Amino acid sequence: MCNKKIIVFMGPSLSIKEAQKILHADYRPPAKRNDILNVMYENPDIIGLIDGVFHQSPAVSHKEILRAIDNQIVVVGGSSMGALRAAELDGLGMIGIGYIYQQYANGNIESDDDVALAFTSNDYIPLSVPYVNIEYNLNQAEKENIITNNEKKRILTVAKSIHYPKRSYPTVLDRVDIDLKTKNRLKEFLKTGVDIKKQDAIEVLNYIKNLI
Repeated sequence: MCNKKIIVFMGPSLSIKEAQKILHADYRPPAKRNDILNVMYENPDIIGLIDGVFHQSPAVSHKEILRAIDNQIVVVGGSSMGALRAAELDGLGMIGIGYIYQQYANGNIESDDDVALAFTSNDYIPLSVPYVNIEYNLNQAEKENIITNNEKKRILTVAKSIHYPKRSYPTVLDRVDIDLKTKNRLKEFLKTGVDIKKQDAIEVLNYIKNLI
């Protein structure tokens, strides 16, 4: 039985029910400013930062993460806010995990808008599709010759132009001007598209599990 205290900030990227099957931890809502400072008084050994608020209230700060690291707390991030902060702080001790973290670290994505999405306030069910998921799946569609590179770029331009709470595959595809046959093939492909934020969240939990 693990005797390490693990606190994970998580919300729409992965359900608590699914997370508990992977890692026994104290799961908290998406992190906001000072949440990491506050949980330091609980003396955790490991903090997992997956989801955080972006626009509803001030975001979790770099300083509080660094304070936790200075206090010998292992801080692991990925998937959403965790990926962004890990890319900014991986040279200072924060551990970044997953595809999205790598995208931020490599400079392929820069904005918090890329991972932002709307979700229900009580149970964190996603109400929109994050841009990073759209981009990931369109890249796969291009590899499978469902769309051309030019068509992908046009679709991504439309996706970026839509405010994040309103982004969805139907909304994006309804606004883009591509051949109807191609659009229908893409719609079918996207029905089984990858939720890369969810995959990364799972990877973060498995990484923490392997630490203990």
